[in-house]
Amino acid sequence: QVQLVESGGGLVQAGGSLRLSCTASGSIFSINVMGWYRQAPGKQRELVAVITRADITNYADSVKGRFTISRDNAKNTVYLQMNNLKAEDTAVYYCHAVITLLHSTSPNDYWGQGTQVTVSS
Repeated sequence: QVQLVESGGGLVQAGGSLRLSCTASGSIFSINVMGWYRQAPGKQRELVAVITRADITNYADSVKGRFTISRDNAKNTVYLQMNNLKAEDTAVYYCHAVITLLHSTSPNDYWGQGTQVTVSS
């Protein structure tokens, strides 16, 4: 009923930039929180950044000052601008959204399929 489709991952040199996008589609009534998580090989999935519908943001300490999360509510899309990338940012990045479906009274969690970001040092 809902799909989160990510794009924008790839290979970049340290110090470079990438911009991730994630668009939600389907029988959507409203989207509350949207965000990005990442999982590096052998590590647990961790929060990168989240943004509420009112544009309140929260970032992991490791990305503060380098990454910027934003969203376009009209397009059901969240973005992650990643600057000054480091080798330790290498991971699969997952889009997450808390969505209330049409004809539903409670929100649920949805995840994208993930997009690989590789930073070469």
